[in-house]
Amino acid sequence: MPAIMFQGTGSNVGKSMLVAGFCRYLKRQGYKVAPFKPQNMSNNAAVTAEGGEIGRAQALQALACGLEPSVHMNPVLLKPQSNVGSQVVVQGKVVGQMQARNYSQSKHSLLQSVMESYRILSDSADFVVVEGAGSASEVNLRAGDIANMGFAEAARLPVILIGDIDRGGVIASLVGTQQMLSASDNALIKGYVINKFRGDASLFTSGLDIITKQTGWPDFGILPWFDNAVRLPAEDSEDLGREGPANRSDRALKVAVPVLPRIANFDDLDALKSEPGIALTMVKRGETIPLDSDLVILPGSKSTIGDLLALQSEGWDIDIKAIARRGGSVLGLCGGYQMLGKRIMDPEGVETEKGAICEGLGLLDIETVMAGEKRTVQVSGAHIASGAPMHGYEIHVGRSDGPDRTRPILMIEGKEEGATSPDGRIMGSYIHGLFNDDGFRAAFLGSLGHKASGHSYQQGVEQTLDALADHFAEHMDVEGLIRVASKGV
Repeated sequence: MPAIMFQGTGSNVGKSMLVAGFCRYLKRQGYKVAPFKPQNMSNNAAVTAEGGEIGRAQALQALACGLEPSVHMNPVLLKPQSNVGSQVVVQGKVVGQMQARNYSQSKHSLLQSVMESYRILSDSADFVVVEGAGSASEVNLRAGDIANMGFAEAARLPVILIGDIDRGGVIASLVGTQQMLSASDNALIKGYVINKFRGDASLFTSGLDIITKQTGWPDFGILPWFDNAVRLPAEDSEDLGREGPANRSDRALKVAVPVLPRIANFDDLDALKSEPGIALTMVKRGETIPLDSDLVILPGSKSTIGDLLALQSEGWDIDIKAIARRGGSVLGLCGGYQMLGKRIMDPEGVETEKGAICEGLGLLDIETVMAGEKRTVQVSGAHIASGAPMHGYEIHVGRSDGPDRTRPILMIEGKEEGATSPDGRIMGSYIHGLFNDDGFRAAFLGSLGHKASGHSYQQGVEQTLDALADHFAEHMDVEGLIRVASKGV
């Protein structure tokens, strides 16, 4: 079976987007193609039909392949909860929390699960495109590696190395990677790609000659910067500053989103960014939330209590309350919903020490208890105010209750969901992905005085994936890549 692995000289070199483009190209050529990433680190997760978690990038790649996302597309997902530790998700389910040092010592035991998922995925496809993680040259992490060369060696996969010319030093990064790798790992690399090029690619011909002479690797093309990448869901919080095609006129609806340290599932914002007439501002640390905001969205969080404390230390709680007093609206999603309440209690020590109690913003009359199993499920229902259908997913720990729950936002399978303040301007919900539904988005924004544009977000994503595939085919040696995948190692 043809299979190929794309690895990078570093993080954020464009691996996820490149794989998505190649997957869509192969699908259009008639292949039954599937994406795979053995290990991912991200707080921006998607929920599969099985009720498991995978990285958001693999969900986008599944869409590019015309497939439903599966836990086997990303068997190991690390969700950072602190600077030194992460929640570990294996084949969609949480297996515990682990410090970085302990994970490094234990990851070799996860190779069995990774290989099992790869075999399951391979059995249902006739072409697999694999994405590495971070840098291929992290030789200090090579022992027991399951993310890059360790997996390529175990699965006997040919590797294409990606260099990011936009950040500079691409020649040194590619040549230096070869210098750092062992002879056996270097034997797996069959060529390289230059990504994110701006300007006249012919000016880099001498650069290609140098890299090829120094490494002996053939180049498979120079991929120019793809401007429309902003129209696709992002996985890295580094990409939160990307500007979308939103209308910046004075008549635009002003939406502000504070960027919290452990922000999660921020793809909730993508459909809003793409909506004409919406001016969405990501508020970074040290900045003030604009007081003329029509809507403030508190997004999901991997560490609700930690992010609530960070929000308060920035003074954003004062900004949000001032905006609410001036007549603005506030929407909390998942962790943001929990922050809007009066208190968050952690009797089992899920996020903090056992018995901790944290004062919330007090804008919703609810209280949250951090207890019980993590809920990961896809849901469907309707917006109560408009009847518009909605589809989304839950991915959270904890339950919220209180008087404002008597004014729900959604009806899901006969059950009321969410909460609203008596004046209707403060709202909260555990459901992610709400704005992806054009009907719900139009109804919600309409309640804030925004006229529906008729824009279809999902159609826009599909069109962008097709454009990405065209972009890939125009600039890459696609036939050469297919030959490499078919020949193997």
